Amino acid sequence: MKSVVSPYRWIVARSTIESRVSLSLRNTAPERRNILSFHPQLCRNESEVESKLIVNYLLPKLGYTPDTWHQEVSFGRIRLDFLAFAIQKIPFVLDGDSPSGVVMEAKHPGQKLDKHIPRLKRYLISLNLRYGLLTNAKEIRIYERFNDDIQLIFQCSGEKLDSHIDEIKSLIGRGSLKEKPTEVPSVVIKSQNEPIKKTVQIAKPNLETKRKSTMKTIAVYHNKGGVGKTTVAVNLAAALSKKGKKVLLIDIDSQANSTFATGLIKFQFEEDDNLRDCNIYHLLESSDFYFVKDVAKKSNYFNTPEIDVIPSHINLIEGQFKLNRMAATSINRLVTKLKKTDNDYDIVIIDTPPSRDLYAQVALTAADYLIIPSDLKPFANQGLSSVKNFIKEINEGREAIGKPSINVMGVLPSKIATNQKFLQYTFPKQRNAIPEKYNLPLMETVIYERTVLSECTNKTITVGELQIPDPKSIMDYAEVKSYYQPAQAAASEFELLAIEVLEKMEE
Repeated sequence: MKSVVSPYRWIVARSTIESRVSLSLRNTAPERRNILSFHPQLCRNESEVESKLIVNYLLPKLGYTPDTWHQEVSFGRIRLDFLAFAIQKIPFVLDGDSPSGVVMEAKHPGQKLDKHIPRLKRYLISLNLRYGLLTNAKEIRIYERFNDDIQLIFQCSGEKLDSHIDEIKSLIGRGSLKEKPTEVPSVVIKSQNEPIKKTVQIAKPNLETKRKSTMKTIAVYHNKGGVGKTTVAVNLAAALSKKGKKVLLIDIDSQANSTFATGLIKFQFEEDDNLRDCNIYHLLESSDFYFVKDVAKKSNYFNTPEIDVIPSHINLIEGQFKLNRMAATSINRLVTKLKKTDNDYDIVIIDTPPSRDLYAQVALTAADYLIIPSDLKPFANQGLSSVKNFIKEINEGREAIGKPSINVMGVLPSKIATNQKFLQYTFPKQRNAIPEKYNLPLMETVIYERTVLSECTNKTITVGELQIPDPKSIMDYAEVKSYYQPAQAAASEFELLAIEVLEKMEE
């Protein structure tokens, strides 16, 4: 009996950027890819769950070859971490004659799997698939779909995975899926019409079609300085880039901290300044010249993959007087110019000044979402009332140009002390004050105060007698300092932040 596919059109494409680990493993001999045993403690973030557990261990153990599994697969608005099939058949036809397949979803080791069950259920029902695997390395679960629900049919800890691999293989191994019927148990579909077949072609995606009108812009703003705005902006950009997103970082603060942190300020003397004549000010000054592609620069070995950066400059202070005289047009100029480049980027992040000046207005007018970093201390919290009033003013201006109100993702606890007594007694009260007293949403992720975050930003290299700035993202710094626990912890926090941001943008 054939199963009816959902009537809307599916478009499937392999992601344009797979993880570097996955690519290297695909080019590695099968006998080297197939790890003999699995150790969950080696998985410190979501990327390592994907590479070390799924790509390097589970898929080979279960009999899947590189031509039968696909990573970062998009079905319309659904994005799967992994999709493996019993046989390779291109194009795939999603009906009762389709090859059996299994969805595999990898989560950060610090995340609880229960919160992801509804999403896995939606994936299996929407795609008419029977099996789904959910894991954070610490735990492995397998679900089977029955009618319009899913049930847990297998569960074990990561520590015991080796001893249960044969059992898993009997459920979702490639050989086992070949022998099982593709129909979902207990499903009976009655229709007078012939079931509709939907063809799914796995091929290189049309990048312009995929990214068209999907670019999202996030402003990182608080009118209180010293709360970690730049640290959040640059490392969130790096973490999103690690997840395959094409990221543009805009520095619109005259202190140019993001410009420095991403490695664009390499000069030691004023005459070597290569940013003075091409920065964010020039983009805002003219409607006819200096578009995003003209001003954006590659970050200088700051992160892998590199991100694009529109730099700032100390001269923004002088330029503000001129822009203020034509504020009606200059405030909206970033909105206009970003629209011309929405096929080039998935996410734009704007690092803003700690003020309510014109540059802050430009940033919040252009943004779709707002993150408010705060150390949750009294002065920062007192400033939240002013932030709310500023948002209200900004939304009035947005309405005038036909833009919806800015979506406040929430107050992000940042630069939070790691003292245990503080975390036990004081921090919970500070967190509760955000929704209760200030009526603002609170983000789940916490960015703790760690010296390693300034270490990676202030990293230098010696060239002759000169100390040249050579800043790194915490993500890249942690890869080099794999033995250094504070670096690993900080990188994990920003990976969790990237995951939370992506989830909030899907809501």
